[in-house]
Parts: sequence; structure tokens; C-alpha cells
Amino acid sequence: MDIPFKLKVSEETIKMEWLDWFNDSIGYVEEQLTDTIDLDEAARLAKCSTYHYQRMFSYIAGVTLGEYIRRRKMSLAGVDLQQGKKVIDVAIKYGYESPTSFNRVFKTVHGITPQEAKKDGAKLTSYPMLTFAITVKGVHAVEYQLVEKEAFYVTGVGLELGKSMEENQQKIPAFWNKFSASGKLEELFPIMDPTSPGILGISMMTEAVQEKWEYVIAVVSNEVPSGFKQYQVPAAKWAIFSGRGAMPHAIQELGKQVFTEWLPTSGFEYAELPDMEVYLDNNPGDAEFQIWLPVRLKRS
Repeated sequence: MDIPFKLKVSEETIKMEWLDWFNDSIGYVEEQLTDTIDLDEAARLAKCSTYHYQRMFSYIAGVTLGEYIRRRKMSLAGVDLQQGKKVIDVAIKYGYESPTSFNRVFKTVHGITPQEAKKDGAKLTSYPMLTFAITVKGVHAVEYQLVEKEAFYVTGVGLELGKSMEENQQKIPAFWNKFSASGKLEELFPIMDPTSPGILGISMMTEAVQEKWEYVIAVVSNEVPSGFKQYQVPAAKWAIFSGRGAMPHAIQELGKQVFTEWLPTSGFEYAELPDMEVYLDNNPGDAEFQIWLPVRLKRS
């Protein structure tokens, strides 16, 4: 059954338990800036999967977790250099065995080399430790539908994802380009079930114990032609959001709105199940699309 809703979010600062969990995880990252940062541990503190943790971080912070860590390390490294510490010692302190790689990252953040940073009057850029809070300004209408669906099968091709969200953000568009150029996308059209909402891009965990994730390009279908694989999408309550615009910016902006405006105020939380992008046409300049987010009532 499809249940249409329209939610208006008024101006307020929303204190959510999951934001406290995210702040705990950032506290852990801060403590480990001169040591090994275990993404699994950071995600555990945020009480979600490693993959979802990094996605949520990117939406809320506006940068990837990897970029945030680099900025924080280089901010502290700049202070150390201005206090007279040697470049090689500072590089090693923040996990760079190669002075060359340290110099490159440092210059990307500060615009000057580590040696130049040691001079009197050098201007550096400081990125402070993040503290998560959600403040929704103005009044925004967020239209969505709640749809409950039983488990269903999809047929497609998957790409194994790593733990680095930055790498995944590069791999997924390349995967789409390769898949389309190979002609396999057109092979999915004849087997598409009438119930398929469109071409699906699904992020799904394929092995919970080791937390292995795949990004799957697929359609709803019970047929499995040669060269394709069948996947099961579990039963879920889906919050469905529709959008239109130039790709990939438009779908990224909708995703940010969903996670930072709708989810904190909705009474629901992410259900740690596969989530889907649904592409309704093949016009990247002005695409119609949907985001399907698996949700459950917020646990008390």
C-alpha cells in the first residue's frame, strides 16, 4: 500500500540520540589522529555499518571522512611545525612514512610547503574538530511516500565496494560507464518485470560477518541470463523520495536533504538494509529519479 505524505520542517535545532553517537565516533577519530584509525570502531560507536557511517558523515559534514581526517591531521601538523618540530618527525607522527606524500597533502590543505610553514608570518589553514548538530533553517517541504514491500529478486551485475567511501565514489560512476558501454544495460530491458520501478542502483551488504558491500546495477526480475547474477532485496518499509535534475548533482542534493532534514525529524531511522537509487529515464542532463531509503520506527 502506498501512503503519500508531505512533511514541513520548521526552524529548530534537533537533538537526536544518533547525533550523540556520531559525536562519540568523532571523539574517537580525534584521539587516534596520530595512531591507526579503525573505521569499524568509529562506525560501531555511531551504531551503524562502516559503509552507512561514511555515507552519513559525507552528507552531514559536506566532505568525506577521509578528507576530514586529512584536514585535521594537517591542521595539527601545521601547529607542530610552527612550534619548531622537524618536518620528517611531524610527517611520521601523522602517519606519513614518505616526506613527499606528506608535503603533497600539506600543501593541498595549507597552500604552502611544510618548510614554508615553519617561517615567521606563514599563513596556515585550521580545520577544527567537528561537532555534529542538526539545525534546520526556514521551512522546507519534503515530499515522500511510505511503501511496504515483501522481499523481491533483482537481476544485474555487482561491484564489490571497499571501506573507503572516497574510493567508492570514484569506482561507482566508472562502473556505470563501463556497464553502459558494454551493452549490458540494454540486455536488462527485455527481462525487466512490470513491477520494476526503473533501473536500480542498489547498495547492499552481501556478507554481514565481514561487512562486505556491493553496488548492484539491476532491474526487478526473476530471469537470470548468462553474465548476470540474481540478488534478493529483503522485505522492508521504504521511504521514497522523487527528484529531477542534472546528474549526479541533483541526486546528491536530494540525498543530503533526506539525511539531514527529513530523517532527523521523521520519527524513523535507517533500517541498515539495502538502499536504492531508481533511474526512471536515461537523460543525465535532466534525469527523473527516486531514492528508496529502508526505514523503521525509531527505537526508544
